[in-house]
Amino acid sequence: MPRVWDMNAKNEPVLHFFVGKIAAGKSTLATSLGQAPGTVIVREDEWLAGLFGDEMKTIEDYVRCSGRLRAVLMPHLIALLRTGVSVVADFQANTIEARLWMREIFKNAGCAHRLHFLDVPEDVCRVRLRRRNEEGSHAFAPTDAQFDRITRHFVPPSADEGFDIQTHRPKPEN
Repeated sequence: MPRVWDMNAKNEPVLHFFVGKIAAGKSTLATSLGQAPGTVIVREDEWLAGLFGDEMKTIEDYVRCSGRLRAVLMPHLIALLRTGVSVVADFQANTIEARLWMREIFKNAGCAHRLHFLDVPEDVCRVRLRRRNEEGSHAFAPTDAQFDRITRHFVPPSADEGFDIQTHRPKPEN
């Protein structure tokens, strides 16, 4: 059985990015993909917490801080990809605008890309989120109200956006 990262037979760098509701498993998949040789993971939540932790109290704060972070990281991510390193961008690409940012990165780097769509039902995400928040295992711990507010902006990817989409669905739990 091939490993999850054995997806680019040409051995060229790939920008991996993610679409999925909160607690859909984006960071878990990112960790798996990041185990591939010649691959680095860049995690938005860790950077945001480290740079702007005290400043991020609202969703508007997240939007402002994320925009600043993305502006600074874009040239770095492009440079990594141009050197032949694959990048797992553990950033949400849950809106068309966020996906356009990702497109700009792989186009400017001249590399392949893979949009990982975690197609997980909302009720499953809520259960996972509550468990994750109780465990304190993630840098981002939104409330149910924040989950609802953020999820309203979620736009699943469509084929007409022109991305190389790989869909991931959860395995049924026994």
